[in-house]
Amino acid sequence: MLPYINAPFGALSRATGASIDELKLIASFLLSYPLAAALKRLPDAKPWQKNAFIVGVAMIYLVGLFDLWDGVRTILYSSVGTYLIAYYIDGDLMPWIGFAFLMGHMSINHLERQFINSPSTVDITGAQMVLLMKLSSFCWNVHDGRLKQDNLNDYQKSMAIKPEDFPGALDYAGFVLFFPSLMIGPAFDYNDYRRWLETTMFDAPPGTDPTKLPPKRGQRRIPRSGTPAAWKAASGLIWIFAFLKLSAWYNCDLVLGKEYMRYGFLRRVWHLQMLGVATRTKYYGVWTLTEGACILSGLGYNGFDPKTGKVRWDRLENINAWGVESAQNSRAYLENWNKNTNNWLRYSVYLRVTPKGKKPGFRASLATFVASAFWHGFHPGYYLTFILAAFIQTVAKNFRRHVRPFFLTPDGTKPTALKPYYDFASYVATQLAFCFTTAPFVILSFPDSIKVWARVYFYCILGVAISIGFFASPGKAWLNQRLNKRNHPRVRRTRSQEEISHPSLGLPSDPGRDVDEAAEEIKQEIETRRRRGSKVTMPTGQELRKILEDKLDRQVPAKS
Repeated sequence: MLPYINAPFGALSRATGASIDELKLIASFLLSYPLAAALKRLPDAKPWQKNAFIVGVAMIYLVGLFDLWDGVRTILYSSVGTYLIAYYIDGDLMPWIGFAFLMGHMSINHLERQFINSPSTVDITGAQMVLLMKLSSFCWNVHDGRLKQDNLNDYQKSMAIKPEDFPGALDYAGFVLFFPSLMIGPAFDYNDYRRWLETTMFDAPPGTDPTKLPPKRGQRRIPRSGTPAAWKAASGLIWIFAFLKLSAWYNCDLVLGKEYMRYGFLRRVWHLQMLGVATRTKYYGVWTLTEGACILSGLGYNGFDPKTGKVRWDRLENINAWGVESAQNSRAYLENWNKNTNNWLRYSVYLRVTPKGKKPGFRASLATFVASAFWHGFHPGYYLTFILAAFIQTVAKNFRRHVRPFFLTPDGTKPTALKPYYDFASYVATQLAFCFTTAPFVILSFPDSIKVWARVYFYCILGVAISIGFFASPGKAWLNQRLNKRNHPRVRRTRSQEEISHPSLGLPSDPGRDVDEAAEEIKQEIETRRRRGSKVTMPTGQELRKILEDKLDRQVPAKS
C-alpha cells in the first residue's frame, strides 16, 4: 500500500460515516476519469502502450490503494487458469470446465468473506464476480471460434474468437485488468475489447454520409466522449450523495430495532420501501460512475444513428434507474437491474444448456437459477429473495394473462379508459412486493430476514399465496370464460403462443411452464428407457403432476 494513503480519507470517513475502504473505492472510480482520458490519448497505432497503461493502473488500485496482494494472486490464478484451459482443451466440455473452475474458485472466496463478515471492507470478491463473467464468456467465445459459422447465432458470430485471433499475454492482461471496470464492472466480451484496442469498433458503415459521422479530435479515431462521460459522473455523484443521506435515515438497524415496532403497519412498510430505495442508490451511483469512465475511454461506444449522427454510448450500460423505480411488473424491474449480469446469464448459461434446435426449457431455467445463486454468494438472504421472486414471477404472469386483457380493447391493441388505473395498481403492487422481497438481500442473515418479514406480517408471501391459490382454483376458469365472452370472436393467445423469454437474473420467467416441461422430460426419458428394454411403468400425466406437487409441497398449475 502507498505510504499515508489512508490519511486523507480518515477525516472524510468520520464526517460521512462511510468506511475508509468505501471512500477509497469511490475515489478510485473518480480517479479513473482522468486516467481514462489519458488512456484514450495514447497512440492508436501502439496498442501495447494502452495495455501496459491499463495493467499499471490496475496494479496501483489493487496494491497501492487497497493492499490487495491476495487479490492479485486471486486474479492471477483465475485468469491464467482460464487462459490455459481455453488454449489447451478442445471440445464441447471446455467452456464448462472453465466455468466450473472459475465458479469453484470464487465460491471459496465468497465463503471466506461470509465468515469474516466485514461488509464495509473492500476485498477481491466484487472484482472476481466481474472477472468470472468476462472469463467464462471468453471460454465460450474461444469455443465458438472453433466451430462452423453455420452452428452459431448472430451474437455468437460477433463474439467468436477464431484460433488465429487468440490473444497474446499482454492483450489478455489488458482485457482482464481494464481499470475503469476492474472492481465492480461493467463486464464485457474480449472481442469488444479487441475492437476497441484496434479501433475497428469506431469504423463507420460503408456509404455513411460524412456529415453524420461522430465528431473526433485530430487524428484520433475514438469519437469525443467527454460530455456523455461528464453527465454520467455528475449523475453518479448525485446518486452517491442520495445514498449517504438516505442510508443515514433508512438502514438495517432501523428495521431491526425496537423503535421500528412503535410505528403503525403502513409506516413500517414505508420504511421497508425506503430501505430498498436507499440501498439501490448506492448501486446506481457506483455503476453509473464506472460506466462513465468506460465511456470516456471509448469502450462504451455503441455506434451512431446514420440519419441524425447521434452517438450511442450505452454498450456497457448496467443499470436503468428509472426503469427500476417506475417498473409496473416484475420483469421490467429485474431486466433494468444489473443488465450485464442478465446478458451473461442468458448467453453463457441459459442458451448454452439448451440443445441445438430446441427451445429453452426446465433444465435451462434450473441451470440459470443455480448459476445466478452461486454467483451472488451463499448468504441465506440471497436465497430467500430468489425463491420468493420466482413465485412473484408466477403471479405476475397469471395477472398479465388473465387480468390485464380486461383493460385492453378486445383485439388487445389499445388500452381502455381504465388501463391507467390498472397500471397504477400494478406499479404499487410491484414496488411493494419487491421492497419486501429484496429486504433479505440487504440484511443477509436468515433470522434477521425472517424477523423483518414478520414485522410486516409477511404481507407479500400472503399475497403471493392467495394469488397462486386463486389461479389454481375455478376462479381462473371463471376469468377465462368472462374474457372469452368479452373478446368474442377474437381469440386470445394461448400460453404456447406467448414469447418464451430468458430468466431475468436467473429467476425462472414462468415456473409453472418449467414444471410442465420437467414432467414432459421425465415422460420422454421413461419412454426411451422402455423402448430400450428396461422395465419401467409409465405414469399418467395426472400421476406425474401429483408426484411433482408432493415434491414441491404446492399445487402445480395446469396448462391453460
